[in-house]
Amino acid sequence: MPIDKNACKATLRARGICVIIPTYNNVGTAADVVREACCYCADVLVVNDGSTDGTAETLRNVPNITLIDCTVNRGKGHALREGFRKALSMGFAYAITLDADGQHYPSCIPQFLDANRSFPGALIIGNRRLDEAERSKGSSFANRFANFWFAFQTWKRGIDTQSGFRLYPLKKLDGLRLLTARYEAELELLVSAVWRGTPLHVIDVPVYYPPMDERVSHFRPTTDFLRITALNTVLCGLAVVYGWPRMLLRKAAQWLRTAFVWSLVILLLIFFFTPFVWVWFKIGKPSDAKREHLRRLIWKTARFVMLRLGIPGVKVTENVSSATFISNASVSTPAASPDKNVPRPTVIICNHQSHIDILCQMLFVPNAIYLIKDWVWRNPFYGVIVRRAEYQPVTDGLDGLMPKLHELVAKGCHIAVYPEGTRSADCSIGRFHKGAFYIAQQLDIDITPMYLYGPGKVLPKGRLLMNRGRIHVEVGERITQAELKSMGDLRQQAQEVRRRYRMKYEELCNKIEQDV
Repeated sequence: MPIDKNACKATLRARGICVIIPTYNNVGTAADVVREACCYCADVLVVNDGSTDGTAETLRNVPNITLIDCTVNRGKGHALREGFRKALSMGFAYAITLDADGQHYPSCIPQFLDANRSFPGALIIGNRRLDEAERSKGSSFANRFANFWFAFQTWKRGIDTQSGFRLYPLKKLDGLRLLTARYEAELELLVSAVWRGTPLHVIDVPVYYPPMDERVSHFRPTTDFLRITALNTVLCGLAVVYGWPRMLLRKAAQWLRTAFVWSLVILLLIFFFTPFVWVWFKIGKPSDAKREHLRRLIWKTARFVMLRLGIPGVKVTENVSSATFISNASVSTPAASPDKNVPRPTVIICNHQSHIDILCQMLFVPNAIYLIKDWVWRNPFYGVIVRRAEYQPVTDGLDGLMPKLHELVAKGCHIAVYPEGTRSADCSIGRFHKGAFYIAQQLDIDITPMYLYGPGKVLPKGRLLMNRGRIHVEVGERITQAELKSMGDLRQQAQEVRRRYRMKYEELCNKIEQDV
């Protein structure tokens, strides 16, 4: 499938990604590499590391680049630091680096963009496919040697530590002091990033090595190998006293975070909420007032857990107007009430990433009815809570639910639906089903999109361990029935609203993921 280069440029800029190309005496290739990189990225920074062969003069003829001139050659590590410093000062959050000798293909830049969108905040490494490349014995041995010691220092295997084709999360490297400034600095950057807790992700990239008699290489087998050996000696010592303990503490913190959260859930649901609700509804006659108070108690508990108590290592932010869902009126106020202080009921549609999505929604919607699966309705531990709160199972289909939903909406309740129907494993927005739009049509109420960012990264689908991260909740503008009808039938409504939803969600991701 052909790559839309203009779309690639726009997305890279929206996500705060630039390209940095360090160069030293690459007069025959640097300009061509830079020009091709400019086809995919509008923000290309070139660091001329004291070239003496006319490279600087050639680069000055390339338009629309930022050229950083170093008067003296101080090594690739120093050139990268200069490029990182300049990129940060220009407001960039990430930088894709590639070599100027023609070894790397700028056409792979979209691959790094895709990896950044899937793994925001990670250091992306382009593992070179070296099987068919003609390489010197010294270079091959140095690569294997560095990879072996990197695995020893970080417990991570399968990493091409000598590949210069990478995507760096600049804000996570800001303030990092390196011991080296030349060829081996890229290895040190990787080790230091892992010790700091920066995740690594690998993608395969092609590599081009010209014939040995045409190749321009600045790798000095004896000198650079000795430098790598000296660096690895220091890093192995630091790994024992600093790197390994820090990685172990981070893993222990993840287990403690997980134990804390699940213990809190068990304590609240099984030992407090379930017996409390059972006793409360056994005393006296169940009433709408009791059910409203239960839903508000769930809302207040969710706010206390997420905003006051908090999940260790997880930051929660929001952009939700309190007038969207919350009022001081009782649920006995009819939905059609002319009282402007009472928000009219709406169908809340929300992306589905994680088991904690509903907890995030509850932060801001005190009087919502959630459509749930049958196993949740019948759960022996907390089923009594969802039943008494009047959350509705969807097992028997929507038509059977409509009379009850009509009744609940007439009392001022909102209806919360996950239009995708299931959790997304990669946090992308799946196909929207027609159910939410059918409900809104039958009840003659608006649809309000709610966007969740982060729950699927904090607690991914199929996982039990809780990660550090950020959760953001945002609510969009209501979509009226008149606007929905203008989109066409229910299927067309689902498709159009999903298209808009994806655009907004991508905007949120582009903004938030510059700071993860």
